[in-house]
Amino acid sequence: MMSFPILSIILLTPLVAAGIIAVLPKRFHDTMRQLSALAMIITLLLTLFLYVDYDMAAGGMQYTEYVPWVTDLGIAYSLGVDGISLPLLLLSSAVGLAAVFSSWRIEHRTKEYFVLLLILIAGVSGAFLARDLFLFLLLCEMVVVPAYIMVLIWGSSERIPKSEAAMKMTIFLLVGSAFMLVGVILLYVYASPAGARTFDVTALSMASVSGNIPYGVQVIAFLLLLVGFGSHLSMFPFHIWSPDGYSAAPTAVSMVNAGVLKKVGGYALIRIGFFILPFGAKFWAPVIAVLAMINVVYASYVALAQKDIKYMISYSSVSHMGYVLLGLAALDVVSVTGAVAYMVAHGIMIALFFSQVGYVYDVTDARSTDELWGLAHYMPYITTGFMLAGLCALGLPRLVGFIPEFTIFVGAFREFPALTVICVFGIIFTAFYVLRMLAKVLFGRRIAAFEGIQDERHTDIVPLVVLGVFLVGFGIFPSLLMDMVGSGVEPLRPLFDLVRDAPMISLLQGVPIWGGFPQ
Repeated sequence: MMSFPILSIILLTPLVAAGIIAVLPKRFHDTMRQLSALAMIITLLLTLFLYVDYDMAAGGMQYTEYVPWVTDLGIAYSLGVDGISLPLLLLSSAVGLAAVFSSWRIEHRTKEYFVLLLILIAGVSGAFLARDLFLFLLLCEMVVVPAYIMVLIWGSSERIPKSEAAMKMTIFLLVGSAFMLVGVILLYVYASPAGARTFDVTALSMASVSGNIPYGVQVIAFLLLLVGFGSHLSMFPFHIWSPDGYSAAPTAVSMVNAGVLKKVGGYALIRIGFFILPFGAKFWAPVIAVLAMINVVYASYVALAQKDIKYMISYSSVSHMGYVLLGLAALDVVSVTGAVAYMVAHGIMIALFFSQVGYVYDVTDARSTDELWGLAHYMPYITTGFMLAGLCALGLPRLVGFIPEFTIFVGAFREFPALTVICVFGIIFTAFYVLRMLAKVLFGRRIAAFEGIQDERHTDIVPLVVLGVFLVGFGIFPSLLMDMVGSGVEPLRPLFDLVRDAPMISLLQGVPIWGGFPQ
């Protein structure tokens, strides 16, 4: 199987389906939906095969593919997965399939919608496969334009114009990409030996360990990447685009952006920041920890004031990303393992939340707690979806979020005890606004206008089934997720040991402005 290009098939299947849909006559709406669903079913099945077949004992990058692309610049079409990227790829495939079925009711410009959605899914999935930094940046950029167009055409917003929300989202992502690009150029210039320039992540990591990247350059480059990837991750203060962007987006875009695109930022901080710039990570770790605490407390507090359910979920998502940042900031194998697993857990939970809210909005044209009451009387499937997502957000044991969240706190407490305690108390805010919303929207009084309202059925129930299986399955059998992630994070142990006792590095030591660029 190592010679079979299974990763390329996973990456290209949505794009091939998008190409076929693009040439179909506009009247074949059902065919477009079915092709999109078939593409994502194939992608999910292949990813599940990789997940089962992956050799955790051997670890490292497996199923690798390498084709030289621009040899003069050291750019290659290079793919691979390990214990960190494979669970996130599984998340992307599951959320992508759920997003397609959440779009089954789309009637306006169906062709364009599914073409853009499949490109969006392929871009975020490919980011977890890329082993070449140039290819990684290319795939990250591939998602910006489709997301902008989909919010602009199919979005809906009750607070600000959807055009404003789309533009805000696009500007923040593009500015973040600019910081990412400058950081990657620094790595390319300093980590590659003269005459052998490369964007290969493994080669750059080896160059870092051998001391080819000056400490000051690591500090500056990590800061640039932190700003860039932090924009994707909704890190304070670069989070302000996400509540408006997610709330204005159509359901599928909210699911993919909040469930998967956010995780690209966290994944990149590990893959690029930790493996290539460990001393830069150590320098900025205290700042990340403080920002993580602000994420948790501030966003939870704002979520308390929201009546629009999509805005409440959006701010909840920002808050939960604070736990991920806290786990990463601790630079500990235990906490980072929890952070990666929590990215998977949060992606499943938030995508399920948005899919259920999207369906309710489609059939009731309401998403405010002032308008929605007592849905449990009429919609048992929707009630199940809301309860699963809400209780997972609370960290209920035997659901996917509990063990990763607990692992983050255990690992981070040794490094940042005070900040960790504050973040733990952030769960209280989460419990308050989630339980209040569930009690009112699901179990409130009957509303005459909702009598006879249609619950999820047929294709509508697929997102609940697909995401619910992973949400409960990984919760009951957490080792299926934690063992896989642990095998990918374990190679970071010697790097964390290397930087743990290192003195704080002078910010100006080796900075390119003073030291000049290598020839």
